[in-house]
Amino acid sequence: MSFILNIETATKNCSVAIAKNGETILCKEIAEEGYSHAEKLHVFIEEVIAEAGISVQDLVAIAVGQGPGSYTGLRIGVSAAKGLCYALNIPLIAVDTLLTLASQAQVTDGKIIPMLDARRMEVYSEIFNANLEVERAIQAEVIDEHSFESITETVYFVGDCAEKAKAVLTRENFIFLEAIKYPSARAMSKISFDKYQKSDTVDVAYFEPYYLKDFMMTTPSKK
Repeated sequence: MSFILNIETATKNCSVAIAKNGETILCKEIAEEGYSHAEKLHVFIEEVIAEAGISVQDLVAIAVGQGPGSYTGLRIGVSAAKGLCYALNIPLIAVDTLLTLASQAQVTDGKIIPMLDARRMEVYSEIFNANLEVERAIQAEVIDEHSFESITETVYFVGDCAEKAKAVLTRENFIFLEAIKYPSARAMSKISFDKYQKSDTVDVAYFEPYYLKDFMMTTPSKK
């Protein structure tokens, strides 16, 4: 049996899950405005391991959300994951936070666009098809009424910026799945197990989160 500890802290959601052979067996998470990750993360880790009836020695790998997202949240999650990997001498698996978010949509058609709020009208986004295959890589972008207008299929938006995005993304083929707000470690389980089976791991010493802080700003053309 392969037990993997999944950690996702890139957003306001501090989320930890234990998975067995790619299936989540226990998850603890909390989303708070004050980003309580520093206080909650290690408590959640201890609790999910204890409540799953296993010990840390039963873990075969640690998976962590690599971002993009909150600088502080990512640092906390990655630091904890690295520390566990060093202590247990097990591999570290990095999981795209936007893929984790997109995978919660569970749709059979169209495109899935996970978006995480940055500031003002800025978001971190990525485009997937219904099979969760990447069709456009992660970007930091400013959204407006022309964003994603070339997509004629149904577009399912997920993430924590629905409120501001709905004001400008108003096309008939745009659907906001507002119940899916944050990436969850619960949704990392299959992704991390697939990576583990392929030995798709990262170097514990040199791995850094994907902050993606820069935005490509353009000057509006004069009319």
